[in-house]
Amino acid sequence: MNISQLATGRHSAKAFDPARTIADEHMAQIRSLLRHSASSVNSQPWHFVMAGSAQGKARVAKATQPDFVYNTPKIANASHVVVFCARNDMDEAHLQALLAQEQCDGRFVSDEAKLGQDKGRRFYTELNRNGPKGLNAWMEKQVYLALGTLLLGAQALGINACPMEGFDSAILDAEFDLPSRSLHSVALVALGYRSEQDFNAKLPKSRLPEAEIFTDC
Repeated sequence: MNISQLATGRHSAKAFDPARTIADEHMAQIRSLLRHSASSVNSQPWHFVMAGSAQGKARVAKATQPDFVYNTPKIANASHVVVFCARNDMDEAHLQALLAQEQCDGRFVSDEAKLGQDKGRRFYTELNRNGPKGLNAWMEKQVYLALGTLLLGAQALGINACPMEGFDSAILDAEFDLPSRSLHSVALVALGYRSEQDFNAKLPKSRLPEAEIFTDC
């Protein structure tokens, strides 16, 4: 596998073929990619709504009205749409759940290692809670790590994707009752297979030159 070719070959699909759906085994891999994404101090401050039915996608599409209607067809015609959600707080219950799962998965060789992990995670939680950008900004950064993982992984599976921030988060949060779960929506990714109407597939990829974005030292 040439990972550079995956990156240069990927594009944001602007139109999907509604007749094509992603196989269950590929969706299982997508779920695994999301679940195993990196996050600062293994904080995992995320939740993913996986809309794979017409009804589920229609619920997501409600959030494109009235200001983001250009995204409605992408959501409706995609095979699946992932709603990326961030936690509203890194509360005690979540911190304890993370620690318990790490214990169950054999991450700690000693009680001292367990204490150190818990202490380190709490340190970064409070550092960001009291920082100038706040805890939500830190947690949303972790969600975007998962989004990036998904985009490259989808390309490796031959699946087209389109990340979107063009939606009304208040509408979407209410539709899925996210506040009651201490969550809020951050971004969407439509997944499927592009149609012939996908104009972006026919355009050359455009990025700034290496000399402008890299500093070697």
